[in-house]
Amino acid sequence: MTRFVTKAAALTAAVFPLVSTGVAGAQSQAVDEKTGPVSFANIASVRISTQGQPGGALITETQRSPLLPGQSKLGSDRVSVPKDDGERKTFGGHYQIDLGRYSNGNPYPSGVASRDHNVVAALQATTVPTAVAETNYALRDTWQGGAKAIDSTVLVLEGAKTSVDCTGPGKLTGTSTLSRLWVRQGGSLGIVPMPAGNAGLQLKNLRLGPPGDITNASKETTLSDLKLTRVGAFDQLIRQDGWRGGDFTAVAGWRAEITTHVKDASGAALQDVQTSIVLGGVSCSVPKGFVAKAGNQAGGANASQAPVPTQVPAGYLGAAAPDTGSDGSRVPLSIGLLFGGVFFGAVALLLGRRRKSGTD
Repeated sequence: MTRFVTKAAALTAAVFPLVSTGVAGAQSQAVDEKTGPVSFANIASVRISTQGQPGGALITETQRSPLLPGQSKLGSDRVSVPKDDGERKTFGGHYQIDLGRYSNGNPYPSGVASRDHNVVAALQATTVPTAVAETNYALRDTWQGGAKAIDSTVLVLEGAKTSVDCTGPGKLTGTSTLSRLWVRQGGSLGIVPMPAGNAGLQLKNLRLGPPGDITNASKETTLSDLKLTRVGAFDQLIRQDGWRGGDFTAVAGWRAEITTHVKDASGAALQDVQTSIVLGGVSCSVPKGFVAKAGNQAGGANASQAPVPTQVPAGYLGAAAPDTGSDGSRVPLSIGLLFGGVFFGAVALLLGRRRKSGTD
């Protein structure tokens, strides 16, 4: 996976330093930035790939715990993915993930209220790292959907909560829960039981199209398979390079794997598109020999000090991103978004050439 670090990230670190204090004595008590206890929290990230084509990923702002006791919380302005035209081009244009609060139409079933998300990475007063992500999630397909927001909703995770707590090397916890799971099958949204533990849910032939435009794709014949599981390993998260693990790491999250079988009007197969979505991805890590400090731990994300804005900026990861030279810099955000925007255009062009060669 091509790693992504922007110069904007360095600017963010300068504006919002990891150690936010003017007391030299307090700085000396900060945890180590590279190896010390740390937690991360991300509300939604996506990776898209097709057979024989390079993939890319859109990763929203990731909260990182500060070096002193405190917390970093996702801003309330992030209510959907994509949130602007740049992200929409990278995402493909057909999918939208709503993140709890809505204003332009209700994407949720009746009785599911609009709510603010709570996404926090924290370092407790005991130096124990924790993280939590909780909200309602709705995946919509605007290509297949109707006029109302709810008519395009395919998947809803109601009352979803993921959390991690790294009290010590021998006491790591990660949990992923939800109140109800809704899936559109047979034309209507209905409640589907989610298996407990590591067992995943697999559904076939859902009325769900590809994330972006593909030449000659038919809404009538294109269907998708869905696999929904709990995140159980660090590598199952979709993350930026700045999101690190440690000697002992706990993770949680919801991972949706969508395989879209794109077909034309006659039912001929055009392409399979794989879309991986991680909702509420969180992790915490501690090094070998870590021992929590004495004191009362508030638990969860309720750290004892005021919020410290500490986050890895949103960005794009491309498996075939342009080379930026050997100066150690990575793909700038604007270039990455542009590169991701041409992804489905390239797929469409390739499919057009294949169809033409097949008729020669």
